Amino acid sequence: MQQKSISQAILLLVLANLLASLSDVSLKVLNGEVPTFQYVFIRQFISLFFILPFWLKLPKEKYREGCCKITFWRAQFIVGGSACAMVAITHLTLATANAMFYVAPLMMLPMSIFLLKETPPLGKYIATGIGFIGVLIVLRPDQFHWAAIFALGSALTMAVCNIFIRRLPPEQHLISTLFWTTIMTLPVAFLLALTQWESVSWTNIMWIVAINIFVLGYHALVVIAYKKSAVSNIALAEYSGLAFVTLFGILWFDEIPDLLTAIGILLIVIPMMPLPWKKWLSKKGSTSETPL
Repeated sequence: MQQKSISQAILLLVLANLLASLSDVSLKVLNGEVPTFQYVFIRQFISLFFILPFWLKLPKEKYREGCCKITFWRAQFIVGGSACAMVAITHLTLATANAMFYVAPLMMLPMSIFLLKETPPLGKYIATGIGFIGVLIVLRPDQFHWAAIFALGSALTMAVCNIFIRRLPPEQHLISTLFWTTIMTLPVAFLLALTQWESVSWTNIMWIVAINIFVLGYHALVVIAYKKSAVSNIALAEYSGLAFVTLFGILWFDEIPDLLTAIGILLIVIPMMPLPWKKWLSKKGSTSETPL
């Protein structure tokens, strides 16, 4: 039963990262035409309208679930992370920006040990170390771009937000969690947006709507996934998004990674799925050894 929950959580995270990748593509299309915090505020404001009808359908006793300090601080990290992600994606290639975003699972391993008192097996440390080497290869310090700092900031906020999820009560309703998280992002995002407010075209508004839908789906699936299993068991599944954005970058933005970048991406993605391949190879081996 535990292995089934882990498998389900991994699948949910892969789907979540597909949606996150589509969100990054839409953000890349915006190309920085909307001021950073204005974009964050508009996205979160639209998000509220998507969530509100579902929240109103909840039993009244569920309304206040999620209205707590953990949700508040998670919301503030989401504001900062969204702003950092926009800057990074605008100025870096999708593959490079996301390679930095995927430092988040690497950060989550030590966080899960010190904050959640989890005890991941040795294999998780090895796989995480391989993934970190892959990130360094993709980033390459000799070609460091200032926007990578913002990508790293986004990774840190994602890691903290995911750790916070494990602190939420298991019985807390998903819609209530999303509703209060969104509400609590608006005041700070609005105050920061006022300093750089500009008129925004309807085309860009529609791109923000698309981003919002993808991000909402991502957060919903992430909340479900991390409630199903320990962080250390499934965090590596976060790397699947790097494969998605690399493919999308090639197809839609002509961002063809060089050999070193491709090697780095493989080192990041491959450790995510050692067990399924080992089982498959084991079955193949036992089949081939069967006497005729």
